[in-house]
Amino acid sequence: MLIKLEEAKESLASMKNTLKEIGGSLDLPKLKSRIEELHNIMQEPDFWQDLNKAQQVTQEEKFLKDRIDKFNDLKTRVQDSEELIDIIAEEQDDSEVRSILKEVSDLNKEMEELRIEIMLSGEYDRNNAIITLHAGVGGTDAQDWTEMLLRMYTRWAEKKGYKVETIDFLPGDEAGIKGVTLNIIGDFAYGYLKAEKGIHRLVRISPFNANGKRQTSFAALEVLPELTESQDIDINADDLKVDTYRSGGAGGQHVNKTESAIRITHIPTGIVVQCQNERSQHSNRETALKMLKAKLIELKEAAHKEKIEDLSGELKDIGWGSQIRSYVFHPYSLVKDHRTLTETSNVSAVMDGEIDIFINAYLKSS
Repeated sequence: MLIKLEEAKESLASMKNTLKEIGGSLDLPKLKSRIEELHNIMQEPDFWQDLNKAQQVTQEEKFLKDRIDKFNDLKTRVQDSEELIDIIAEEQDDSEVRSILKEVSDLNKEMEELRIEIMLSGEYDRNNAIITLHAGVGGTDAQDWTEMLLRMYTRWAEKKGYKVETIDFLPGDEAGIKGVTLNIIGDFAYGYLKAEKGIHRLVRISPFNANGKRQTSFAALEVLPELTESQDIDINADDLKVDTYRSGGAGGQHVNKTESAIRITHIPTGIVVQCQNERSQHSNRETALKMLKAKLIELKEAAHKEKIEDLSGELKDIGWGSQIRSYVFHPYSLVKDHRTLTETSNVSAVMDGEIDIFINAYLKSS
């Protein structure tokens, strides 16, 4: 018992040093000054006349307050835990050991999350994320693998407290899915998920092969930020080709009988986006436009262009690269990220959404 408590105390001492680093990175006086500035803006008589601007101000104030509160809460809990460990050790109360060890473990995890969040300072890092999974080489196995990845990312998002909305869904021929597009809604969704963009490779005994042979399958993940109103861009309507079609899907009474699904082609670049989530054609069009704008922003930055109008079709294949991670189910169990060399043998946990080990390692290294 005493050895475990000593280890916990050493961990807390290390956390106190980490908190000093975090406090320096946060620049608390600057944050408090900005909160006061925002509060003064909110007191202006005409503050609510521009609802969009008012919403941006209130959201920023809440975000900054939450960040300070989170930091102060961690600081208090670390101090309380140190004092509690001394009391438990003095009284030799075995019943409290498990509880305090869990608290130290939780503190370590939450502090790491705050540390990563502070690193996510890019223009779009706090945005919602639009992710698209495409089945690659591997036939039915690849389509099944794509569905497994869909579950993995959905479970990860749920554990983060994010909301998941399906924008587009294309089922596989025999099993799995050919492609799916999701909107992951929550603070820093894009900041985290940008680490997952690329090709994901699976090695396993194929359940679709009668001879029980080992099969290698591939799926690609595309990640885009959902732009906020302040980040919005203008697109020339003449550059768009809009098609409507009936939603696909599993059939039954809920299949959409009207042509509400939308496909938009950006003629200069050849980019195509589509949405069949809503029964309303108008809603699907809005969502498809959001996806298109996010893709154009990504291409503009990748090509170092100043304006969207400068983009051409030569860039439409950007986004497909070499595999970033391998998931081996057979002849051994291993998930390995080829960029950071981070790996784990707990394949089942990874497939259940425990992927922060890879995301955090990538964000720290980039």
